[in-house]
Amino acid sequence: MSCGVSAYLHDGESEKAFTISALEGQLLPSGKQLKLIANQIYHWHINALSQRVALFLKQWLTNLPTVIDLKGASLQIKQVSIAHPPTTYAQLLRSPIEQSVVDLSFVSPTSFRRKGHHFPLPVPENLFHSYLRRWNDFSQQPVEQEAFLNWIDENVIIHQHRLESMKVAAGKQGSVTGFTGGISLGLSRAALANTEFTQLFYALVRLAPYCGTGHKTTFGLGQTRSGWLAEQKPAVAEQLITDLLAQRIEELTEIFAAQRKRKGGDRTDRIAVTWATILARREHGDSLGAIALDLEMKPETVKTYVKLARKALKGTDEGAIEKRQ
Repeated sequence: MSCGVSAYLHDGESEKAFTISALEGQLLPSGKQLKLIANQIYHWHINALSQRVALFLKQWLTNLPTVIDLKGASLQIKQVSIAHPPTTYAQLLRSPIEQSVVDLSFVSPTSFRRKGHHFPLPVPENLFHSYLRRWNDFSQQPVEQEAFLNWIDENVIIHQHRLESMKVAAGKQGSVTGFTGGISLGLSRAALANTEFTQLFYALVRLAPYCGTGHKTTFGLGQTRSGWLAEQKPAVAEQLITDLLAQRIEELTEIFAAQRKRKGGDRTDRIAVTWATILARREHGDSLGAIALDLEMKPETVKTYVKLARKALKGTDEGAIEKRQ
């Protein structure tokens, strides 16, 4: 990336001219981090919000590298596809209104900043404030913010929602509490009298999948899709399971590390993490073969480690009972 484009992306606008998703695919919890799995397919979404960035991406896609290095992990580029059709802000504004009630799905944790804190609820005024900021920065057709947001607050109706909240890591500022799920929105009858704002309302709904929702959209948060996605709840459940698995691995690692330190064992941390990962995944329901493949170990070794870890954990439980007695 040239220095000029890099400076423009990070410093050139009050709003970032791009959004990036997190790496989507199967990730293996390893202590407090996530590990990529060999021979797996991962997906990554990039959206450009200005003409300059769109032209740069076009040039980059024309001369794609074969491999992207991600913190020491070499990822081969297998396929590139267009997730959202190319468009302009003028086209978004001119597009016909196909239905009065519109649906948006938030496929990655989404949050807003409110009075110095995270605000994990899709209040219409917050949603459209988020979209209008991008619109005013990049469309070259700015709209007076206060009047439009007052109109949104008075006239947008939430017809349905299905939301879950979760806490995720996002950048150097620590964790963010956000929401995922879907929402259905419509306008009151009185709103239709203002044709300019009505047209902008639907244009911003169409903009949402491109610009994302809320803050930290360059860290993977706020990924937004048009429509009501049926698969969004399993995705939330899978994330929660992953979080619980990571917590269990961390809990077991502390137990096994403490045991080995008392016994003067060598390679304390590495063995404790390995035992904890294997046992937690067995408790989670993963097969010995799958664990062995992911950790690049022999199935017989994994089986032995499961037995040793269970024996060590049982000893800890019995010790705790004796102390209580």
